[in-house]
Amino acid sequence: MAISAAEEFDVVVVGAGSAGCAVAGRLSEDPALRVLLLEAGGSDDVLEVQIPAGSYKVWRTRRDWNYTTEPQPGLGGRKLFWPRGKLLGGSSSINAMIYMRGAAADYDEWAELTGDQSWSYEHVLPLFRRMEDNARGADRYHGVGGPLRVEDLRSPHTWTRAVIQSAVVAGYPRNDDFNGATQEGVGQYQVTQKRGRRWSAADAYLHPAEGRPNLTVRTGALTSRVLVEDGRATGVEYRSGGRLHVARATREVVLSSGAINTPQLLMLSGIGPAEHLREVGVDVVHDLPGVGQGLQDHPLVPVVWHVRSGKSLLRAESPSGYAKWFGARRGPLTSNLAEAGLFTRSSPELAEPDLQYHFLPVKFWKQAEVDPDVDAFTAAVVLVRVQSRGSVRLRSADPTWAPAIDAGYLTDERDLEALVTGVEKAREIAAAGPLASVLAEEWSPGGTVHGREALRATVRDTLESLYHPVASCRMGAASDEQAVVDPQLRVRGIDGLRIADASVMPTLVRGNTNAPSIMIGERAADLIAGRTVDPHLASAH
Repeated sequence: MAISAAEEFDVVVVGAGSAGCAVAGRLSEDPALRVLLLEAGGSDDVLEVQIPAGSYKVWRTRRDWNYTTEPQPGLGGRKLFWPRGKLLGGSSSINAMIYMRGAAADYDEWAELTGDQSWSYEHVLPLFRRMEDNARGADRYHGVGGPLRVEDLRSPHTWTRAVIQSAVVAGYPRNDDFNGATQEGVGQYQVTQKRGRRWSAADAYLHPAEGRPNLTVRTGALTSRVLVEDGRATGVEYRSGGRLHVARATREVVLSSGAINTPQLLMLSGIGPAEHLREVGVDVVHDLPGVGQGLQDHPLVPVVWHVRSGKSLLRAESPSGYAKWFGARRGPLTSNLAEAGLFTRSSPELAEPDLQYHFLPVKFWKQAEVDPDVDAFTAAVVLVRVQSRGSVRLRSADPTWAPAIDAGYLTDERDLEALVTGVEKAREIAAAGPLASVLAEEWSPGGTVHGREALRATVRDTLESLYHPVASCRMGAASDEQAVVDPQLRVRGIDGLRIADASVMPTLVRGNTNAPSIMIGERAADLIAGRTVDPHLASAH
């Protein structure tokens, strides 16, 4: 493959996803910094990305890495599909747009695990407020004027109100702000939308910055390795247009390729578990055993009911649906599908919620591989405190090969038991309040499936992914031998190399991972630029 002449930048960012867009957008605010952003995928300028209810139509296309896990022993050998965005905005361009930070306790735990208080909730809250432009206005927990637009759904489905009322009847507290004083309870999600249109990390950080002369964005650029000289990252090698290119970084290389591609790229560069690298024929540059280890994901079990009457989102793509969206940006196509949520505990002894529910006024089955065929309602039971662990490994030294993803689902029995309890709770909510008059017979697991042993089998047979992989390059304290990065996101043992994406999370947050990933991008930009955020700003109004 022909090699082009090397180019030079101050900072090279690999991956234009949720965190990478934030890093490049924030760093390029300084006109003295020359920033290169490399993205393997293409443009996000397609209707299926912009129309909220159409997000799953991008899955399994060229704008999706289209990953599949290894056969999962805990799921009877099933392989699961993992969509990951391969376009500007990354997975924020193909996700369900739920704006969720997780619990305050999650970040306090990160501070404890890393030995660094700057990851505590008190310290990251100003970052969340800074990045936010919340339609509800500013308060202790929320900001306005930031790049990321956050709104309430414009045209929620009538069943969404019904499920909230039913959960309250079933004994759960009402919660109108999962990102406020407390996470527990039931309510509608806020979404990353602007006037009924998706508002991705690319919309927030990248497109407003595209005119800056110091920011270069390259799409269709597959980074094949990080260049390391004398223990320092000096740039990257990438493939584009049938040629091999070299981009030098005088200050730093930042990997923002996500929890699958970042460990893959490190290992392709000879940074990772030495024995594994030798097995696949990669020369060892730096033995770093934690790379690709400790992978975590949120598992989901769908509980689906037929309905007595009323229309689900099955026909959202009707002529009237399109007319409402193109006209006033309203109607069923503005739905993010998972409109309402609930956080609760599988056991009263737990200090924090370990279960999250996504309530969808549509049949969601087999990871949208099959289009909904009947009007139905889905309660997706999600375990947000996961004990099981997996890994990311290379199959080949060829960067075009997909890595081997072992999600490790249900390798810890505690996960199985919590999900069974979650299914039982979903049934209780369905039988209460106004939802009881909407729903007909249970389609899955089915009204004849009772008892914990039968439900365990159902969980193993129907478990899917919520597409929240994290922790494959986790940060940790100096004593943590499996930690890949330090609390400043610097790769251990390699100077000039940082990671800013979901792979650095020490543990999964209790909730969707998009907002936390963007926050990590904001934090990385501050660290690179030498800025500090005053935690006392969090209490300002």
